[in-house]
Amino acid sequence: MKILVINTGSSSLKYQLIDMANESVLAKGLCDRIGIDNSIIKYTKIGCKQVNIEIDMPDHHAAMAEMARVLTDKDIGVISNMNEISAVGHRVVHGGEKFTGSVLINEEVIKALNDFIELAPLHNPPNIIGINALKKLMPDKPMVGVFDTAFHQTMPKFAYLYALPYEMYEKYGIRKYGFHGTSHKFVSQRAAVLLGRPIEELKIITCHLGNGASICAVKYGKSVDTSMGFTPLAGLAMGTRSGTIDPAVIKFLMEKEKLTISEIDNFLNKKSGVLGISGISSDFRDIQEAAAKGNERAQLAVDIFCYRVKKYIGEYTAVMDGIDALVFTAGIGENNDEVRERAVRGLDYLGIQIDLEKNKGLRGRELDISLPGSRVRTMVIPTNEELEIARETLKVINQ
Repeated sequence: MKILVINTGSSSLKYQLIDMANESVLAKGLCDRIGIDNSIIKYTKIGCKQVNIEIDMPDHHAAMAEMARVLTDKDIGVISNMNEISAVGHRVVHGGEKFTGSVLINEEVIKALNDFIELAPLHNPPNIIGINALKKLMPDKPMVGVFDTAFHQTMPKFAYLYALPYEMYEKYGIRKYGFHGTSHKFVSQRAAVLLGRPIEELKIITCHLGNGASICAVKYGKSVDTSMGFTPLAGLAMGTRSGTIDPAVIKFLMEKEKLTISEIDNFLNKKSGVLGISGISSDFRDIQEAAAKGNERAQLAVDIFCYRVKKYIGEYTAVMDGIDALVFTAGIGENNDEVRERAVRGLDYLGIQIDLEKNKGLRGRELDISLPGSRVRTMVIPTNEELEIARETLKVINQ
């Protein structure tokens, strides 16, 4: 059975075609700059070099058609026609409180996703556009929505509610939702496999560290707390996002800088984080390179990021009354040995001890980096959200 995994952005379309017989990726690609000049398809048939095709894609319907064209191309394609695909799994950012798991997409689901647009105005609209565009291309194929927020719907009420008047939750659904749920679920389950123990008896902290970053407390296989909140702005200092700040700062900045609501939103989401602190870049590689050359603000950005990761590890160890495993994943978590080392430095008293030689230079590879005898196992596990979406899709259509 072949499953197509779709992740639609406002001007992009990422996709993978996975053969679920052995969970192998057949092809993957990106339709980029949709509706913008110089749009391009980057396509890779597994085992072959990436192919870049510059072609006009005025909208997502055109992008879907071009995706289908390369997948079925007689020279670079991997299927003879789109009927070989059994189902489609769509990444959907926000499922609100309605969706606690993955669901078969129908008109009722589409309506609910439209209702959640005000909760995720940057993400849900392109997700919906992608679903509708592919429905026209493949009207008879089952499609499944896999939600970033679903995994966190097991958080207890005292963990997800803000200390606002309760009516604000009842009227507007203001609460912590959390994101990156597909990634946190995948790596926590993989950690249990590597430990050879049922996830139902493990306490795991998963650190999804990338340009967007979040940390999750996974107790007995369920999310009990996570660092992102009502939106993906909360929690850690990220590439361009501020992370958690005193809410009074917003009013203060708006008054001092004469900013509108949309301007302050852009300021916090796109001009802050390690970019704002360093003044150099949102890319950790650039920041660390500058820090190594003596740039104090770049070093400060690294210090702030590592400090907050460490703080959440301590916080979530307390929340779960202990920890069995700590997992690093995503771009920074998988590839940055300095961040991993500094995030756990001094946490020996919690039972977290890593082998500095194993950690050094480790990039994008699955490995237990704990010292022998360490009470807590610290692991680097590359995330695979596409595979998790495909697994969820298969599970839903087989129900």
